Amino acid sequence: MNLPLFPLDTVLFPGCMLDLQLFEPRYLDMVSACLKAGHGFGVVGILEGTEVGPAPTAHAMVGCEALIRDWQQRPNGLLGIRVEGARRFAVQATEVRRDQLLVAAVDWRDEPPPRALDEAHEDLLVLLQALGQHPMVKALGMPGEIRGQAELANQLAYLLPFDGQQKIELLDLDEPGERLALIQQWLERLQGEGAN
Repeated sequence: MNLPLFPLDTVLFPGCMLDLQLFEPRYLDMVSACLKAGHGFGVVGILEGTEVGPAPTAHAMVGCEALIRDWQQRPNGLLGIRVEGARRFAVQATEVRRDQLLVAAVDWRDEPPPRALDEAHEDLLVLLQALGQHPMVKALGMPGEIRGQAELANQLAYLLPFDGQQKIELLDLDEPGERLALIQQWLERLQGEGAN
């Protein structure tokens, strides 16, 4: 399937909300086409390049579909949209259109069956609940009830201050349990660095 891409310095995860302000004609046209057709676009992390101007020279080969949930004209004249992360995908090939819009042939990634949370995830669940109290996180309106390992892993990966490369690595992992284990490992490393 061909999917228009929005390369960002942010990595989007399934079930997570992202607010964007659009002003570049390529993205305004892309959003208009998506709204008319009733489908989303892809968000991929930028590896080399910038969000504004020419298409990035390198981006992640894994991304997340963004479904438009709301849109409004901002007081500054820009178009504001709120998107929700949906399916993960692997980028097979890309093409840069004349207007610098990046379009990719993608394969949708299979998601494993839902896995329940257990006692080993209690600390991570408490951490997510604490993050959920932050005004900026509350403003995103992400689902508060966590029903399994995938939701917990996705929301923590999205909200914690890991770097872009780490977030791409987490998005690329198929098993939520592996994602949670890696998040726990990186958190322990961060706590260790903070203690020095």
